[in-house]
Amino acid sequence: MEEKRNVPKLRFPGFTDPWEQRKLGELLTYEQPQPYIVESTEYSGNPGTPVLTAGQRFILGYTDEEYGIKIASEDSPVVIFDDFTTSSHFVEFPFKVKSSAMKLLSPRDKEDDFRFIFHTLGKINYTPQGHERHWISKFSKFSVPVPGKIEQEKIGSLFQKLDSLITLHQRKLDHAKELKKGLLQKMFPKEGASVPELRFPGFTDPWEQRRLGEIATVTMGQSPNGAFYTDNPSDIILVQGNADLKDGWVCPRVWTTQITKTANAGDLIMSVRAPVGAVGKTAFDVVLGRGVAGIAGDEFLYQALQKKAQDGYWTVVSAGSTFDSISGGDLKDTPIPVPSSSAERAKIGEQLRKLDSLITLHQRQLDHIKELKKGLLQQMFV
Repeated sequence: MEEKRNVPKLRFPGFTDPWEQRKLGELLTYEQPQPYIVESTEYSGNPGTPVLTAGQRFILGYTDEEYGIKIASEDSPVVIFDDFTTSSHFVEFPFKVKSSAMKLLSPRDKEDDFRFIFHTLGKINYTPQGHERHWISKFSKFSVPVPGKIEQEKIGSLFQKLDSLITLHQRKLDHAKELKKGLLQKMFPKEGASVPELRFPGFTDPWEQRRLGEIATVTMGQSPNGAFYTDNPSDIILVQGNADLKDGWVCPRVWTTQITKTANAGDLIMSVRAPVGAVGKTAFDVVLGRGVAGIAGDEFLYQALQKKAQDGYWTVVSAGSTFDSISGGDLKDTPIPVPSSSAERAKIGEQLRKLDSLITLHQRQLDHIKELKKGLLQQMFV
């Protein structure tokens, strides 16, 4: 039987040699983070020096401290490695850190491609056991497959481009979300006001404060008997809660043959049990489980309910219940500011709907590139 060669499934043309095994400790050197620990955790907004963690949040905030700054750049990057969770981040800008629970890694041989080594580090299949430090005792001793320096550079360059694309689309997504957040605040009246800060030309009349139950039919859900649940798409879609909503729409995952309470295609669906306030639309006739309510509303009302969630309204209303939930009475009594003109109502709904579509587009593009990167990591590394 032919011995399995130490090569990846996908390679750049011209490379055929097997990869060699190297220990991470031979490839990377480490620095302790103590000189760069921030003194005050009362972070300021940007601009300032970023305060980093190797965990999921990455940037905790910014500090005005002008000393003890770790200098990193595109020409001299650093990898911060969480000594307990083993997560890591590639850093190309000056920073400070929150704690000593990390190592600052850099390449021993400047001819090695650091970004390639970083992705190799991220591919190690290891689950931390217990609360112990891992770099010196374990990770530095791990043996990893490494190609020649030219192939390293080509792989590293490809993933740098992918990472840049991911960063670009993440920024576009974040910008669109912030724009939507700002418009929700400006296109609906503030508390106590009768007109919004931002309006379409030609509309000057004051808005009215109405109860949700006065302007829309609200149907509280009632779960069917579990014996009637199915996985047959020919049956009726059952919406039970937030898990059935994705990107602002009902995403079918459970069906039923027992009809209890229903909502029609085009209606709004809102979660009324933890978490309260998530809202979406349905393109299908559905059965409503006890975790949701159906609301016969338009695009304007959908956006108005989103603003309620953004303002934290549902958290306040549901705070008095033993279980995070809202009653049908409380939901129907929800105050909704409404313009007197149906034309203004339609324009607001359409403007915010277009922005939602843009957010969805950026999210899908971002997810696509992340999936592409994930696939290439599997194919281009041993």
